[in-house]
Amino acid sequence: MNTSTLSPADALTRKPYQGKLLIDGAWSEAADGSTLDRKSPAHDKLVAVYAQAGAADAERAIAAARKAFDKGPWPRMKGAERARILRTVAEGILSRKHELALMETLENGKPMAQSLAEIEGAADLWHYAATLARNLHGDSYNTLGENTLGVVLREPIGVVSIITPWNFPFLIVSQKLPFALAAGCTTVVKPAEVTSGTTVMLGEILQAAGMPSGVVNILVGRGSVVGEVMVTHADVDMLSFTGSTAIGKQAVAKSAQTLKKVSMELGGKNPQIIFPDCDWDAAVDAAVYGIYFNAGQCCNSGSRILVHESIAERFTVAVVERSKRVKVGDPLTQGVQVGAITTDKQLETILSHVEGARRDGATVALGGARISTTGMYVEPTVVTGVTRDMAIAKEEVFGPVLAVLTFKDLDEAVDLANSTLYGLSAAVWSQDFSTCLSAARRIRAGTVWVNTFLEGHAELPFGGYHESGIGRELGRFATEDYTETKTLHMHLGGRTDWYLPR
Repeated sequence: MNTSTLSPADALTRKPYQGKLLIDGAWSEAADGSTLDRKSPAHDKLVAVYAQAGAADAERAIAAARKAFDKGPWPRMKGAERARILRTVAEGILSRKHELALMETLENGKPMAQSLAEIEGAADLWHYAATLARNLHGDSYNTLGENTLGVVLREPIGVVSIITPWNFPFLIVSQKLPFALAAGCTTVVKPAEVTSGTTVMLGEILQAAGMPSGVVNILVGRGSVVGEVMVTHADVDMLSFTGSTAIGKQAVAKSAQTLKKVSMELGGKNPQIIFPDCDWDAAVDAAVYGIYFNAGQCCNSGSRILVHESIAERFTVAVVERSKRVKVGDPLTQGVQVGAITTDKQLETILSHVEGARRDGATVALGGARISTTGMYVEPTVVTGVTRDMAIAKEEVFGPVLAVLTFKDLDEAVDLANSTLYGLSAAVWSQDFSTCLSAARRIRAGTVWVNTFLEGHAELPFGGYHESGIGRELGRFATEDYTETKTLHMHLGGRTDWYLPR
């Protein structure tokens, strides 16, 4: 179905998408017959109905992945064969990009243009992972003496549980799944229950590409039920999770029962540091883009701007004025930049953070309220007079709410940047390269942008310090995260018994 020319009215009158569970290569209903409805957060209309997995379905999916790893062809294929299938998946994604983008927008609430860009970016990740499938390698040592040869192998770790969030459903599953597959792993994937559509559609694309049965199993269900099994099951060798830091901590604790390997991409409270000699227009634009992209529902959101005190007032006024021009509304309407908040729970969280900032003595210079219309929308919001001890300066809001703090010099700016429990990303804005590099090297974050913000490439690793996570995704070592290292220590020729005199 080509949805590129559908009007908003047509998109909302289409029959709700019907999604099933993908287990061992077959689509099925839930064992107990449960279903899950999803309404569009932007329009409050039913857009999808899914089979809702329970614990029994999760057990069956894990068993299928275990069998596919232990006895199936996928881990034993040549890297070139796995790469060919991954490339076919990438092309399948592009052939259905408009359909996938519409599903993403209807379930998530983000603007169509953004959804389409993310689907295209995700396809690029599958293409990149295909190159790694052919280049994964170990090491050898011919320097251990004439009777010894050492070979270090990289073997797929086994069955991987992949749990993804609702803010970037298709992009984030594509940051994980193709790299696990490139390494030769088998998987059980659970998307967020409120944004499952594009991941279920991906299952269709995988099957069409020739993915063997049981290699990718997809479950729509609640984390408290399905996720619990995926995190604790003894037949799962690794957990790859993206979500909030609080839930991530719980997942790590529960996974420790079986000492699984874990990869965690969690929260952030990311600063953009604005020095007086910045490129003014670019920095103002980045401050606005950084907080309102995806309605601020982004772990990499630039939710704090740290502005030098000499330009703070003028810069804040410029940000407020530009924020007033940000177009919020129906994500199916062309030109909209900020769509709906994805869940009612998140809407409540955002508004409570704004109210908390007021109580703490900060000033809401712009916005701060829900927009009165059908659907869940929040005004672009700028909070000034923020100090480092306020909750709004330290806690992840995950919404279109920008906190403005000031600093006197580089040392204070770096200290402020490092003053939260997180360390996912940051940005530095200055025309002075020494200033940028000095700050970037001292900021404790996994990514530091210099005179830009929220750019990403498949070749560059992504992940955080501190409570922003464990491990890295993307980059040329991405497949290695889904492997175990094995040493082959080989002795050549005869060997003398240790207890004989020499």
